Amino acid sequence: MSNQEPYLLTPGPLTTSRETKEAMLRDWGSRDAAFIDINRQVRAQLVDMAGGGDAFTCVPLQGSGTFAVEAMLATFLPHDGKLLILINGAYGHRMVTICDYLGREYLTYETPEDTPPDAAEVETLLKDDPAITHVAVIHCETTSGILNPVGEIAEAVARQGKRLLVDSMSAFGALEIDVAVLPCEALAASSNKCIEGAPGMGFVICRTDALEAAKGNAHSLSLDLHNQWAAMEGNAQWRFTPPTHVVAAFHQALAEHAAEGGVAGRGGRYRRNCDVLIEGMKALGFVPLLPETLQAPIIITFHMPVDPAFVFQDFYDRLAEKGYVIYPGKLTVADSFRVGCIGRIDETVMRGALTAMRETLAEMKVKDCGPA
Repeated sequence: MSNQEPYLLTPGPLTTSRETKEAMLRDWGSRDAAFIDINRQVRAQLVDMAGGGDAFTCVPLQGSGTFAVEAMLATFLPHDGKLLILINGAYGHRMVTICDYLGREYLTYETPEDTPPDAAEVETLLKDDPAITHVAVIHCETTSGILNPVGEIAEAVARQGKRLLVDSMSAFGALEIDVAVLPCEALAASSNKCIEGAPGMGFVICRTDALEAAKGNAHSLSLDLHNQWAAMEGNAQWRFTPPTHVVAAFHQALAEHAAEGGVAGRGGRYRRNCDVLIEGMKALGFVPLLPETLQAPIIITFHMPVDPAFVFQDFYDRLAEKGYVIYPGKLTVADSFRVGCIGRIDETVMRGALTAMRETLAEMKVKDCGPA
């Protein structure tokens, strides 16, 4: 591994293909016709990936995924609206922080990090509080890797005549979501997750009529999705300096995504990675946090071993020296660490990581990888 980049077994940024990296070697003028055409293609391809059709549009935005989530909440939640935030991890809590900054009213429904929200409970909360106008849910909560029941929640929200906003950051591009069928107003994601682009661009796929109605809601010029959309519809250009290299890399990543078989092909590879990882980690004695029924094939959380010889930072550093970068845990319910299944990696890479872990545990003289 000394002669190549390490594999990033993380929730993002991720290992990308050589072709995606090479797409960033060219400089682009933001007003060049070729770059403007790339913008058009990227927006159209993302709407197609979401199943949006003519009723939906895509608004890209400079920044990380959180920029896109904040822009979605600020644009679609009116000043006199009220948001029900479904929380089972750090990214639900981040929405709370965003709403505090925005000064928007909200109610929270929180379950433990290893427990999905219950659609029936969501519906009850909506019945009990008619002031709620919107509901926000995380598709795949990266804190634990749990797959939340977005379809059931969307149906419950629609029955109560409310509007759904989806953070699909760690799921979009690998897990099926059809916004033409799933009743939602908007969905946020980013360039550096399951589509395997470079970090630096978020995007929101949303109903065009809802976006038109959201004019004037945003608190910020930079994060105003309506203003960004109106400019792009007018001349296909970004309002302010675009991340040209990131957009070009994302355009290449989208081509690779399509060549792999789209969402089904990409998700299938990640599922194989996930299966190999979980089977191999169990063989080493590690215990996953989630049961198979709740586990998305994106990132897997493992309980920290009880063995006092296991020191996570030492484990992390030794694996990194062998060419595999993992991720610390972010749970409150258990001491843990995480290993990602996404990015330009396959089963061979996962098996290599497992071999490196086995060697590292032996070096550290860890005998028991079971949890406390």
